[in-house]
Amino acid sequence: MAYQIAIDGPAGAGKSTIAKKLAKKLEYIYVDTGAMYRAMALYFIRNHIAASDKKEIEAACQKVEIEIAYKNGEQQVLLNGENVTGFIRTEEVGKMTSAISVYPAVRQKLVELQRTLAAKNNVIMDGRDIGTCVLPQAQLKIYLTASAEARAERRHKELVEKGGNPVLEEIKKDIEERDFRDMNREISPLKQAEDAIFLDTSHMGIEEVVEAIIKLKR
Repeated sequence: MAYQIAIDGPAGAGKSTIAKKLAKKLEYIYVDTGAMYRAMALYFIRNHIAASDKKEIEAACQKVEIEIAYKNGEQQVLLNGENVTGFIRTEEVGKMTSAISVYPAVRQKLVELQRTLAAKNNVIMDGRDIGTCVLPQAQLKIYLTASAEARAERRHKELVEKGGNPVLEEIKKDIEERDFRDMNREISPLKQAEDAIFLDTSHMGIEEVVEAIIKLKR
């Protein structure tokens, strides 16, 4: 049976970074849910379906198949069999992704595709509601978090390294506001699954977190 690792937690907790490193070490598939949403958005753009056309979007969802595959260690996002990895990171696709992600039909279709992937392969998936909604039967569930202060400091450091001049207090305020929105949204709010292991990474490095999760899997 395929092994599933679900990692949930708030923004800035390092979920994607940890999940990708874990997937590489364990030779599992990292299911990039964001890339799957982008592939769906690309399909709508190519088929001239407006983000505001709910009826057309709902109908088109039935015609879309999206898979995540790895070739030579590189992730490939397949849209109806075509490798669209090089087409999904544009600003146009990003805007469409944001607009269509509010539709329950889009989310329902992608959850269905994500579950299909997880049934066939050993996977690691991260998000806000993986352990609670997408993969409730996952063998290992982690709720990965860090204090708002620690997450703000990490983001601040990242932006400074890129040449920015960010204000730490503003970053912390943004993080706290996003936490509130994620935890109080109507559809699939962020919360710790009852059987998830709580892991606070405020004072841990990336490799320490990866090793801690590998030990939990054993």
